[in-house]
Amino acid sequence: MAKKFTVIDEGFTCKLCGADVPPLGYTSRNHCRECLCSLHLDENPGDRQSKCEGVLRPTGIVQGKKHLQIIHKCEKCGAVKKNITAEDDDYDLIVKLSAINIWNP
Repeated sequence: MAKKFTVIDEGFTCKLCGADVPPLGYTSRNHCRECLCSLHLDENPGDRQSKCEGVLRPTGIVQGKKHLQIIHKCEKCGAVKKNITAEDDDYDLIVKLSAINIWNP
């Protein structure tokens, strides 16, 4: 069965660093633009079906077909997720992640 993608482009206040994160306006917002962290809320993108709700920490950067992708690992359940970078993400943090290349699922 193919994964489904539910578009949810909402702004939020990051529960980890407190940053105000506005909607993207062109696709779903799924991580903080300041600390690049997220919460494990989805089984499939945007479905809000995960019961875990753990912290998804960025552990690395990989090149996807069209965009850089942030590798996130859940601190609670260990799940590994990929999320495309957003145009307003902290670029210095992305460079740091790619330089140390911590791809450690």
